[in-house]
Amino acid sequence: MSGCGIIAAGPALRFNMNEQPTHFYQLDPNTILDALESIDVIAEAALLPLNSYENRVYQFRDRDNTKFVVKFYRPSRWSDQQILEEHHFSEQMVDAEIPVVPPMKINQSTLHHFNDFRFSVFENHGGRHPDLDNEKTLTWLGRFIARIHNVGEIENFKTRWTITPKSYAIDSYQFLTEHEFIPRELKESMDSVCRPLIDECVKRFDRFSDITQLRIHGDCHPSNVMWTDDGPHFVDLDDSRTGPAVQDLWMLITGDDDEKINQRNAILDGYEEFREFDDRELQLIEPLRAMRMMHYMGWLANRWDDPSFKHNFPWFNTTRYWEEQLLNLKEQLGTLQNEVTPGNWL
Repeated sequence: MSGCGIIAAGPALRFNMNEQPTHFYQLDPNTILDALESIDVIAEAALLPLNSYENRVYQFRDRDNTKFVVKFYRPSRWSDQQILEEHHFSEQMVDAEIPVVPPMKINQSTLHHFNDFRFSVFENHGGRHPDLDNEKTLTWLGRFIARIHNVGEIENFKTRWTITPKSYAIDSYQFLTEHEFIPRELKESMDSVCRPLIDECVKRFDRFSDITQLRIHGDCHPSNVMWTDDGPHFVDLDDSRTGPAVQDLWMLITGDDDEKINQRNAILDGYEEFREFDDRELQLIEPLRAMRMMHYMGWLANRWDDPSFKHNFPWFNTTRYWEEQLLNLKEQLGTLQNEVTPGNWL
């Protein structure tokens, strides 16, 4: 066996009410061990659940006391072909000596089936979250993200989705309204914010429709970057899709206005050592932020029939939650409408 590791999976971007969320609750320890044994992998230690909501992810040890991770994919989210496209992308990055965590190839395959479950095995690669207050760290990350994008433009995804206002914002809000998640007393106020917010996102994406779209990580936030003394390695390509390069950059920028400018410059200094960055993409950051906010609400709502979501997100779908989201979305709408110089990461 040869390969890599996994950390928490990010939100799905396509909704399917035909899913059977309780299906994961048939995934008991014996089933997991039997699935591993079906591909001649023997777990010699207890299964340790890892922090993943979208999929089911467990750490285990083999007979040599080596740590591995097994990831069971949520039913009905990705097709086999879409999963294999992600695997292929990660393998291309490994070939380019980019530190990502690819699935292991076992019995000539990276994707396995057992009792209607689909799963992959990874070597376990630990680490800590990167210090994003350190400009050298950001520059280092910028270099590797540029190299990921150089691989990403080699070919296109054929079946995986594209980041658009429709897939992130319109579909999410439609799901929320059709399934009556938003309290009636807040529905009119939410409409008055979300509809113009979506319009602003659509206008900005239409304005820059000629910006290059390529295969990207898709969910490149600090929790999906593990840091060791040797530098970063990237995990969890589950949300990999086609999108603008800036999607893999803006979530690494935090802090106050002055800090954001310094962080932006540091990460772009590293990025442009390996790849030219189209500065117009900075004007997509606030729309992407708005779209991610709406998408996250839709993701929680779509998974609300899964008992683990009620356990892990008890604050969701309360009146207080929707009131807070209304205020956050209103603030984001104001940011988009009042940007004097869009895209400064401010």
